[in-house]
Amino acid sequence: MGTAYRRFANKDELIEAILVQRVEELEAVLTEALAQPDPWEGLVLYLDRSLAIQAKDRGMAQVLSGHYAPPQRYDWGRDRLAPLVNRVADRAREAGLLRPDVTGTDLVLLQVALTALAATAQARPVIEGRDDIVTIYRRYLWIFLDGLRPGRDGVSALPVPALTTEQTHILLGSPPLEDAQGRGRRPCTGV
Repeated sequence: MGTAYRRFANKDELIEAILVQRVEELEAVLTEALAQPDPWEGLVLYLDRSLAIQAKDRGMAQVLSGHYAPPQRYDWGRDRLAPLVNRVADRAREAGLLRPDVTGTDLVLLQVALTALAATAQARPVIEGRDDIVTIYRRYLWIFLDGLRPGRDGVSALPVPALTTEQTHILLGSPPLEDAQGRGRRPCTGV
């Protein structure tokens, strides 16, 4: 804490510095996506990596989705990223690899939905036998990706197995109890 207070005058300055770092991280992902020779691979790279960043940093996901931040404070970051997201979508659409009616804003709103799922999975009970639960959002990303293509020869192999009915009830069930560290976790004994 002492180091933080020596470098930043207050909590807002610290949050601002973290946001700048995350925006730069997402900008680097978008730049890499745009450098991919295959526009579809660039789109997948962008969504997969940016969702991984947001799944790890729920605060960033909340800021990018417009939660818990005054718009005027964080518009600069979204304004910096939005043209790049639009270019990722435009490239894939112009190559005939993305449905003609899908835009960059659609990609952003898919991320909002999937980061909400990631946050739910992180805040719920541990599901015994499912060490991959924090990445369950990736399963639905792949389902979304199949729906984004204008024509399909088949369906993608999903990177995470489906939850059972009981596991889904646990995930979406009552609010979790806090563990000793104050995190919302409650062990599940059944599968």
